[in-house]
Amino acid sequence: MVKFIGWAGSLRDGSYSQSALDIAIAKAAAQEVTVERLDLRQMTLPFCTGAESYPDYPDVETFRAKVKEADGILLVTPEYHGSVSGVLKNSLDLLSFEHLSGKVVAMMSVLGGQTNSNALNDLRVILRWVHAWVIPEQVAIGQAWQAFTPEGQLSDPKLDERVDKMIASWIQTTRKLREASA
Repeated sequence: MVKFIGWAGSLRDGSYSQSALDIAIAKAAAQEVTVERLDLRQMTLPFCTGAESYPDYPDVETFRAKVKEADGILLVTPEYHGSVSGVLKNSLDLLSFEHLSGKVVAMMSVLGGQTNSNALNDLRVILRWVHAWVIPEQVAIGQAWQAFTPEGQLSDPKLDERVDKMIASWIQTTRKLREASA
């Protein structure tokens, strides 16, 4: 069985990144795929020091185990100062090749301003460095303050369709790579 997980790199209440993650997980569910949502707001993760273990932070081992068991990873980052959030970067820094190598990753970013790919390009480099497989489809949600309906859905039907296509590609690619490595 193929296992999927996802998390967002925002800790803010009412986070648009968390909303985008919820939308993507719902779209996967519509394709009969369950994505386990890892909520970094509910975990106590330290700043990465490069240590192999963090005995005072049991959530690190839980987090690492869940990522290691997964076949596909869905990541959502707010774009801060033209790049990935420190929260998302720190979560990835707590992981290593052992956890991320060979994982199929789908990525989304959420921006307050105009849509661009800065954070996604940086995230792609980070993930390539640890030998993850990043699918070519990606979604950047610009002007987040007006991109979501009050019910938490995307306002733009074309953007919504792009998320559908990204999720479908992520699921299909993950299954194909899992079958090829079995």
